Amino acid sequence: MSSIKFTLVSDGSSDRVLIPVLKWLLTMRFPECAVNSDWADLGRLKNPPKTLAEKIKMSVVLYPCDLLFVHRDAEKQSSLLRVQEIDRAFADAQILLNGIHTEVPPYVKVIPVVMSEAWLLFNESAIRSAAANPNGTVALNLPPIRDLENLPSPKEMLYGALIEACGLVGRRKRSFRPQHHIHLLADYIEDYSPLMELSAFLLLKSEIDALQPDVCR
Repeated sequence: MSSIKFTLVSDGSSDRVLIPVLKWLLTMRFPECAVNSDWADLGRLKNPPKTLAEKIKMSVVLYPCDLLFVHRDAEKQSSLLRVQEIDRAFADAQILLNGIHTEVPPYVKVIPVVMSEAWLLFNESAIRSAAANPNGTVALNLPPIRDLENLPSPKEMLYGALIEACGLVGRRKRSFRPQHHIHLLADYIEDYSPLMELSAFLLLKSEIDALQPDVCR
């Protein structure tokens, strides 16, 4: 069976929650391919790279892959500026890689309008399962999908939803650590198609749909 291996270059470790989303999109695009993934854990290095170009270079060297996903939250910048930033960084990384016998893979830009956690705030049953209380009934008051790109603090909202969903009370609830459960959340979501209401998700899907068939080997 043919396969694709991708590496995610991201702002921080919390963005690993994007990996199941990216796997789902790639499986939709290449249903005949097995999809494998790595997250570029560059913070463990003695001298972690500082610029995005250096991060891309080290990711290509240390985490060889068929496809590179480069993540940046838009945050207070426009998505267009982030697109230009990533394109420049990739071009600079190619220069840095000159003389190193490493194949530079194609890349896809991942630019949520707000934090990547916003893309996980649409599935109530998955949040309850990730909080280890799948049969809970406490209202989570999740925002409509159409509003996810306008949230001021999606990470805090997602943490709050996990805390409410856990069903614990008193001291046990206060000791619940949502950051330990958030990485389980994406694995409970089997269908990310509801996110196609969001412009940033559609842009990501269009880039993946435009990939050449030979990325699947």
